[in-house]
Amino acid sequence: MRETLSRGLALTIGLFVFYTAATGPFESLIQRALFLALVVSLGLTIYPLGAGTRWRPVGLAVDLALAAVTLAACGYIVMNYDAIMTSLPWATMTDKMLTAGLVVALLETGRRAVGLIFPVLVIAGLAYALLGHQLPGALGHRGFDADFVTETIFLSDLGVWGMLVGIASTVIAAFVLFGALLLHTGGGQAFMDLAMRLGGRSPGGAAKIATISSGLFGMVSGSAVANVATTGNFTIPMMKRLGYPRPFAAAVEAVASTGGQIAPPIMGAAAFVMAEILGVSYLTVMVAAILPAMLFYVSVFVTVHITAVRRGLKIVPEDELPAWRDIVAPRRMLPIVAALGLLFTGIFLGRSIATAAFWGIMGLLVAFAITRAGRMPLRDMAGRVLDGFGDAGRGLVIIGVLLAGAQILVSMINLTGIGVTLSSMIVQLAGDRTFFVALIVAGVCLIMGMGLPTTAAYVLVAAVLAPAMTAVGVEPLAAHMFVFYFATLSVITPPVCVAVFVGAGIAGTNWLPAAVEAVRLAAVVYIVPFMLLLYPGMVGQGGGLAIAEAAISGLVLVIAVPGLLSGQPLLGHRAFDAALYLAAVALAITPHWGGPPLALALLACGFWRRRMTVRQHRATAPQEG
Repeated sequence: MRETLSRGLALTIGLFVFYTAATGPFESLIQRALFLALVVSLGLTIYPLGAGTRWRPVGLAVDLALAAVTLAACGYIVMNYDAIMTSLPWATMTDKMLTAGLVVALLETGRRAVGLIFPVLVIAGLAYALLGHQLPGALGHRGFDADFVTETIFLSDLGVWGMLVGIASTVIAAFVLFGALLLHTGGGQAFMDLAMRLGGRSPGGAAKIATISSGLFGMVSGSAVANVATTGNFTIPMMKRLGYPRPFAAAVEAVASTGGQIAPPIMGAAAFVMAEILGVSYLTVMVAAILPAMLFYVSVFVTVHITAVRRGLKIVPEDELPAWRDIVAPRRMLPIVAALGLLFTGIFLGRSIATAAFWGIMGLLVAFAITRAGRMPLRDMAGRVLDGFGDAGRGLVIIGVLLAGAQILVSMINLTGIGVTLSSMIVQLAGDRTFFVALIVAGVCLIMGMGLPTTAAYVLVAAVLAPAMTAVGVEPLAAHMFVFYFATLSVITPPVCVAVFVGAGIAGTNWLPAAVEAVRLAAVVYIVPFMLLLYPGMVGQGGGLAIAEAAISGLVLVIAVPGLLSGQPLLGHRAFDAALYLAAVALAITPHWGGPPLALALLACGFWRRRMTVRQHRATAPQEG
């Protein structure tokens, strides 16, 4: 019964998203209330309280009560939409009861889905709003009573019905549906086959397959953890079978899946939130993310290659790789090309993001039907599409619930002014020096993002920490990309490195050595965000020359740092090699006097010298034998 209800609710959410993407959303609060009612109800069926225990009847009663109060609260908003939007209603006892019930339902569903960390943060925000007037010093505020907090959270579009839930119920929902349908109609296997062909026949081929495939999946996925669970179930067993160390296999998958969250077009669903917060177009955010994402994957690929050569990791046998003709066959590629082509066409023509996603979905479905006609029974085709709708509905549970909770927390941060206070304290502590402010912000982002999905982590750090960056002169777009980057990296940073936990579980190894491997693989990735502070071109600003300079400096950095840390030989003498790598890094982080081109030239000379040495050695080796 519960499984049937769960599938029905998931499919309903998918169809709701598809309909509103096609025809346009309902009035703002109505759209958000309907969406939240559906996702919380589904969440309670997916994560039942006390399942498999003797006290499940008690859990069922709790679930029914939470579902009832959620439906009542959301129905109340739908019925009283006009009054809420055209007047400033005073909170009644009914309003306060519905608010309390809805908040409890949201936090309990969030606790079951992702753990205690996020609900505790939201509760702390509410407690601070209600009791903060009792705190001394700069952290204290004038205080707000339960009536005012209720009016903010429930009877306005500033609290639970605010901008974040609005984005989740429209733009993010449409893209989650787009990604789910793309993967279910063959895109997932196409990504995997392409990754196998591109990376499989070089040293460490299975690890490179994991890097490429996780990046491709991550571009249309909303969660690094879900990405590890999806692609990791294929790539990690492959690496183990070829003799790769289990901690290394888990780490590669975790790091590569994390990178997908900073890669366009979806960026873990945070791209749309960032665009809304900054008041810029989604296209601007997407362009800003391209170069950092490319540098992320180049750095991981280089590190994996160096590690593979040093450890002698095997390539993937040719007979296990798909043929190119099968990969590029029209039946495989046409749905992907149609989906992405119409999606970006809609974006570049200035249509709304949800409308562009709908175009992409329609292109995908039409191409899928054409390419599978006569090859697949109609029943199976319909089954795949319906599975995609259902998976999208399930995927939106965590996003919807956590963004609703994040919206409550953000509204309390704005209400009390604690974000401004903390930003001022950080700036004072760092003495207005940009680098030290950035260093403190990076550390706090890693801590605050632990245990949270990408979008929720970004929302939290953007509200509290991005203002500290802009206060010392960092451009808002660069500041938000900086905090987003570090909040995303929290999923592979010990001690609460949830992506590593999942990868280690699949690999059958302890999480701690896997976490150590992950940090080593991602060592240079922790440096890349600081380049955003030096080069405006990193986020697509400053024109073509600025972007080229940023790209060159970033490329030198992500090649030189892994070479330096691993002792990769160049000139044949360890001290000289280290000096060359350090000189290249120093020039790469020097924005003036042609530093990046000089760094690239220096590094190129080193690699050329190494190649000549290897050739000479090979040429003389037979004679010496």
